Amino acid sequence: MKKLIIAFVFAGLSANSFAQDVDRLIDKNDVERIIKILSADDMQGRATFTPGIEKAATFIENEYKTIGLKPMEGNSGFRQNFSMVHTTPTKVEININGVVITDDNIAAKTAGSFNWNTGDAEIAHISADQDFRKEYSNYARATKKYLLIVDPKFATIFKRLHDQMSKGRVSLKKEDDVQPLVVVLGTFDDIKSYKVNVETKVESQPLFNVAGIIPGKTKPDEFVIFSGHYDHLGIIKPMEGDSIANGADDDASGTTAVLSLAKYFKRLNNNARTLIFVAFTAEEIGEYGSQYFATTVTPDKVVAMFNIEMIGKASKWGTNAALITGYERSDFGPILQKNLEGTAFKFYPDPYTDQNLFYRSDNASLARVGVPAHTISTDQIDKDQLYHTVKDEFSSLDVDNITATIKAIALSSRTIVSGQDTPTRVAKLER
Repeated sequence: MKKLIIAFVFAGLSANSFAQDVDRLIDKNDVERIIKILSADDMQGRATFTPGIEKAATFIENEYKTIGLKPMEGNSGFRQNFSMVHTTPTKVEININGVVITDDNIAAKTAGSFNWNTGDAEIAHISADQDFRKEYSNYARATKKYLLIVDPKFATIFKRLHDQMSKGRVSLKKEDDVQPLVVVLGTFDDIKSYKVNVETKVESQPLFNVAGIIPGKTKPDEFVIFSGHYDHLGIIKPMEGDSIANGADDDASGTTAVLSLAKYFKRLNNNARTLIFVAFTAEEIGEYGSQYFATTVTPDKVVAMFNIEMIGKASKWGTNAALITGYERSDFGPILQKNLEGTAFKFYPDPYTDQNLFYRSDNASLARVGVPAHTISTDQIDKDQLYHTVKDEFSSLDVDNITATIKAIALSSRTIVSGQDTPTRVAKLER
């Protein structure tokens, strides 16, 4: 009985010691400093392929240097450089039954230039009584070439599709196997002939994650990842005279957490496992930064991934609470909650399962191959009126909430960082 009492006493003292470290080493003023810089107007919304994201990357690099992180193996610096293929339509010409279709009624998805004459593609229709999103999704994934005619009822959603396709498509490699899809808004019940000419420009464009590590002391070949994405939307449609989508919550808040945690663990300097801190690029256009990153680490060596996305406001359960996506897929969540015993903070399973959040953030690429990679968030995504708008600014954030969540992640991760706990693996996603 005495031994049991002594064990509980030491456990209590240990937990209290960690809590004191967190309160001493994670400073609200520093959290505020970082997120203000990342979400400032001079970052221009940190859109991919813009000067704003270059400026943000430079800031993160300098923070890593100041903290004392080391580059990942194989990198000379903190930038993890890679390139993407950007394919942009430069000319789209369509003639149906001898009638030239105007540009604003055409949208083309393609990975290269092509010409069609009558019979080269199958003709399909989305009629007014059908579900546009469902039908379009089926054709967009098809392995055949389609000329898709869309009823004028869907003019509004077609315009968004047109604008999106006009910007082209990006991928990590040239996709020669992508089947072209041409979409036309209009009524064509009897198509006897058509001609399609699409010309494209293919460019290789540089991108970069920003990653640093603290080598593990006793288990250096086992990795724990802390991540967030530092890109956002950039300059968008003006609202009340403001056109900069600052992305303060999405995801300057998560990137701030990554930097704060890097500083915290570097000061402790007692991690058994190697800690990787990475700010991902290109999340907003398809999670390409995390997709590339996943090719640079061996999944079996990654013990856990703490992906942090939008922690700028109180959760649906109020303060001192956050959700974990895919909570039921491993014992990652229960381990974190066990480490928070004696605190006011609580992690909950993701209540927004209809949103498929587990595979909609940067944890997905590693989760698909079995890593217990989960996203932590406090966002009320079903009610968030500022999401992807110019109103997602620093002034809308609750810095106390951000700081409390960062401290909770620091505390809850400690037995994973120390090598004491190893979360169960996530079931691999068969594709």
